[in-house]
Amino acid sequence: MRLLIASTLDSRQPFGPFTRPFYLGMYLTRQFEVCQLGLDCSAVDYTKAVSIGQRGLKPYRKALQYCIEDFRPDIIYAQETLPSFAALTASNPAHRKIPLTFDFHTLSAFEYWTQFPSAPNKLWQLRHIAKTYLAQGSLIYSKHPIISAGQATVDLIPKIYPFSPSPLHSIGNGVTEDLIALSQASYPDPFTSLRPHKIVAVIAPKASDYEFPSNDMSVEMTLEVAQQLEGKQPIHFVIIGRDSTSSAKTIPSNVTFTGFLPTRAAFLAHLAHIDIGLLPFPKVAVAGGARNKALDYFACKKLVISTSEGLRGLESFQPYALVTQDTAQDIADTITTACLNSDRYQPLTNAAHQLIQHNHSWMAMADQVATVLKRQVQRASEKH
Repeated sequence: MRLLIASTLDSRQPFGPFTRPFYLGMYLTRQFEVCQLGLDCSAVDYTKAVSIGQRGLKPYRKALQYCIEDFRPDIIYAQETLPSFAALTASNPAHRKIPLTFDFHTLSAFEYWTQFPSAPNKLWQLRHIAKTYLAQGSLIYSKHPIISAGQATVDLIPKIYPFSPSPLHSIGNGVTEDLIALSQASYPDPFTSLRPHKIVAVIAPKASDYEFPSNDMSVEMTLEVAQQLEGKQPIHFVIIGRDSTSSAKTIPSNVTFTGFLPTRAAFLAHLAHIDIGLLPFPKVAVAGGARNKALDYFACKKLVISTSEGLRGLESFQPYALVTQDTAQDIADTITTACLNSDRYQPLTNAAHQLIQHNHSWMAMADQVATVLKRQVQRASEKH
């Protein structure tokens, strides 16, 4: 059975939107012959791949038509709004007989609306609210199945789009095997010069212009928290994935920016040796991408401290994290308590790791996706 995955996968940014299509595609190759279509698929070394090189409905439609004629898929799995809309509007009527399944990483109109009160350019924000509401609404009312990266989105769709006719499935993000089996002994400690300070990590790659500024908000909150503890506690904050020039604020002395980590090994070394994984997202951040970061921390047996927004969509993990109010003072107090009593929280990290192993590997997520896709192909064949 041949599966065409269309997404905004961009190998130049191996995080965020890249993660879900890349790893689901990797494990879906166990059950399908897969072709990946994305912006830059140069990192896809496990199957056939086609890179578009530019955004826009026209180039996506052209690339989809090429892949359909060349690869002849039995089903198309389109992730995020632009690839999904391109797949839905493919001009050749014969292409429209191919079963389609969409994947919503998030509900874009809701995120833009939630951020509206703090948006610097409200006219631009309103334009994107209307644009994404209509685009995702067209996908929802097309009656094709939708896989969501979280239950919160599945619950929200009928509220924002009344009488939604599409079948909805919640299949979350997963964790890679190298994180689940991560060992400190396998990597040298990159924080030797900062010891004996406790290391609190924030994963916050610099987003592109097309992405939500949630990571920027988490960095700003981290700097505020660090200021509360500067010179008072042996705690050091490490911001992974960007450099200090991305913030206009004064950088406290207890904050280090790693810059972009160019290799997977460097990223694993940093995660292996942190003490706490921090998700300092204010409510207006609407941090759908935080799910990836939280799962990575849990997989590495790290204590997670998060605001409620940081764990949205991962409600089953809330008992295993320290959830704070989204104020700098409350986050700082929680970090201080955790660092002074680290042994007390070991049962939390062990329990979260077991839950990850059993239910949240990318292999397990891909198996769930495969079930949805195969069922749709079967129904389509029965109709014809």
